[in-house]
Parts: sequence; structure tokens; C-alpha cells
Amino acid sequence: MEQVEGLTVRYGRYTPLLLGVLQAVGVALAGRAGARLLTVLHAVVSRVTLLALVMALPDPAVSTVTIVGVDDFAFRRGHRYGTVLVDAETHRPLDLLPGREAEPFAAWLRDRPEIQVICRDRAPAYAEAAARAAPQAAQVADRWHLWHNLGQHVEKDVAAHRRCLGQRAGPGPPPDPAAIEALPAQALSAQGVLEARTRKRFRDVHDLAEQGWAIAEIARELHLNYKTARTFARAQCVQDLLGHIAGARPSILDPWREYLLERWSQGCHSATALHAELTERGLVCSFRTLSRYLRTLTVRGELPPAAAAPPKTRALVGWLMRPAAVLTEEERNSLKQVLDDCPDLARLREHVAAFADLLTNRPSKGRLLKWVTAARSDSLSALRTFAVGLDKDWDAVLGAVTSPWNSGVVEGTVAKIIMWNLICQGLRVHVRAPWFRSRWREPGGRPSGNCVETWNEPRRQRHDLCRAG
Repeated sequence: MEQVEGLTVRYGRYTPLLLGVLQAVGVALAGRAGARLLTVLHAVVSRVTLLALVMALPDPAVSTVTIVGVDDFAFRRGHRYGTVLVDAETHRPLDLLPGREAEPFAAWLRDRPEIQVICRDRAPAYAEAAARAAPQAAQVADRWHLWHNLGQHVEKDVAAHRRCLGQRAGPGPPPDPAAIEALPAQALSAQGVLEARTRKRFRDVHDLAEQGWAIAEIARELHLNYKTARTFARAQCVQDLLGHIAGARPSILDPWREYLLERWSQGCHSATALHAELTERGLVCSFRTLSRYLRTLTVRGELPPAAAAPPKTRALVGWLMRPAAVLTEEERNSLKQVLDDCPDLARLREHVAAFADLLTNRPSKGRLLKWVTAARSDSLSALRTFAVGLDKDWDAVLGAVTSPWNSGVVEGTVAKIIMWNLICQGLRVHVRAPWFRSRWREPGGRPSGNCVETWNEPRRQRHDLCRAG
């Protein structure tokens, strides 16, 4: 039977005009939402049919690509991976390749000799494929990956110099026994949080009592138990209430006070070690009792506070990698002390600051070469390893610090793929590459509405969208 052009097609269930409407609605709203809209438009189709029409659409035509970005992503971490290719100029996804090996990417590049720039991370597979299949293209390493790799090597060097951080942290000055004995009794009373709270409550209760408040009213106003408020109201002075505060009564450890002061001044600040020593000398007391007694002596001022622990490795790496302007005053002081204690870390800080300037100001080739030479000649082993790695990937690294192109658009696409993949895994849906390709059907490479708005529907309504993969 002869077909009417523009009206019918052989074996077609829809006219070309209706098919175009259905596909446009499916791309914009996906299955269930699109089916509801089409019902209003008097074109009743099921959500499954609508999704089938979307998946049957051909891939958008790709124009000439000269600058491409490449990165890997995981369908299932540790098991199955893929490679995504993005046009760095238009931000449009180009293709998805199976695996993250060199050969699929190399085969893709051989069919496109017009490519001039390849933005990639520092994975050796992509570097090998680009060098073999597109020797005419300039490779550009991602600046974020360079900074991340530097942070990993900085952490190794900081961990290797942990001993330097604790050299200044030693025992505090020994207490003067004569000065302690000369202190008045009020100074030797416990001055902790409990005493301060007790004194404040005593003043508050008596102030309200002098105004004629009843005990029940005082208890409600100060959020106290009635018996507690009554005890404070009946006390003649605050000293009557301080009898139960730790340190105000004799302790089993009072005879050992001088011994503890001596050992503390010698640098033994471990309650566990002190408890073991006292046990060997025949004293029977619990570890908790000793800890409380040491805390009381510290509050009284008889024991100097123990030296602060050196900063953690990760914290110190963060201080070294961040600009001084964004650090707090305390972090700047701690970092200055660390750099004064360890000249190697001070040099590491200078190298990091110089590399950060290279990544942000796009310097000349000579400055980058000078930095790599200085890092390779330094005694910091991990920094030397990093510099050697830069030398091996010199062309891509040079492109990273001098070229305006980067892998940011690729990382954004990977983030979207990860989001879609996690949602489908939560729905226990097996996802493959064609499903991801259907996410960017709209012209210009922007993700269609069915990958954003539809996820806000209830779970039962979202399931049909993922089944299309």
C-alpha cells in the first residue's frame, strides 16, 4: 500500500507528527509524568511505551570535536567501569566506552584525527592511548589531580617527620614547693566547674530568698529540685556546700602528693604509668581515684598542665596545603611552631606554596622547570618522587599550568553519572551504558528533565524510568 509522505509510515503505529510529540514529551518528562500530560493532550500512551520511544531515539549527531575531555567512572565500584568522553568546548557528552583501558579510547581517537587537545587525569592508560592514537593532540593534565597528588606526597613527608613535632613538647617547668606552701588556703581550694556552679547557685538562691520568694518558687525559677533549692537556702555560707567537692576532703593519695609532683616534673604525665608505679610501692587505689586526684592538683595549680600533643598528620597537611590567610590564628601559631621545630617541613611549606602559585597564575615553562628541579634536589623523599612523576608526564603537566583547558566539565559529567547510578542501585535496577546515553537526548548536551525532576516522584513511580536501561 502506498504511504502518504509526512502522514503515514510502513508498519507505523503513530503518524510522524504524533511520534515527534510523544518523543519530545518523553525526553522532557520521562514515563509517568509524560503519560499524565499526554492524557490531557488526548494522546493516551503508557509510561512504558513512552520510555521505549525515548530509548529508541538515535544518539545526537556529533559535530567536529577538537577539544575532548576523558575520565573514568564506576557502574559498580571495584567490578565494572566505563569511560566518558565530553566536548570541552560545548560541555556536551560525546560517548561512553566500556572499561577504562587504553585500547577502547585509542580506537575512538583513531576515528577522529581532528582532535587537538585531550584533557585527562593522570591515569597511565589514557596517556598511553592519547600518545599512540592521537600524537598530534596536546595532552592537558587536570590541575586538581596535580594538587591532589601533591597532597598525598606531602602527607608522606609529614608522617616521616612526626618525631620532629614532639621535640619542643616536653615537661612543663617543675612546681616550686615553697611557693605552693605559701599560697593561702583559699587558693588551694578546688576552683573547677563544680565549685563555680555551686557558688553561682548559692548567690541566686539567696538573692531570691531575700526578695521573699518561697522555696518552691525558687526551685521552679532556677530549674532545681525542691530539696536542692532548700539545701542552698538553708546554707549559712557557701563553704557549707563545698564540702563534697573533689579535693576539699582528705584523700588516700595525700601522702603520695610529693612523689606525684616529683614524677610529674620529671615528665611522667601518664596516669596509667603513675598508677603502676604506686601499685608497685604497695598503694591500693583505683585508676579512677588517681585520675581525679591528678585533675584536682592541676586545677589547684600544683601541677602544670601537660604539654599539648603535636598536631595530627592530616591536620598539619591541611595547614601546609592551605593559604595562610584562610587559617585561624590558633592554626597559624601552631603551624609556625611546627615549622620552627622542623626545617624540613619549613622547606616543604615553601615548595607547596610555590606549586600553588604555578597552578593559579599560569606561569612560563621556565618557572615550572625550576620548581621541578628544586624539588628533585631536595632531601624530602616523597616530594622528590612527586617531581619525578611530573617529569615523566612533562607535556601534560606543562599543559595543565599553561593551558586554559581543564577537566572540570568531565568531572561534572561524572558526578551526574554517579548520582544516576546510585539512585538506580538504591532501586535495585541494573544500569548499562545505553540508559546513560538517554540522559542527554536534548540538543546541546544538557541532561533531560527525566534525570532530575522525575527522581522527586515516589519510588514506585520512579521505577519505570530506571527499568528502561
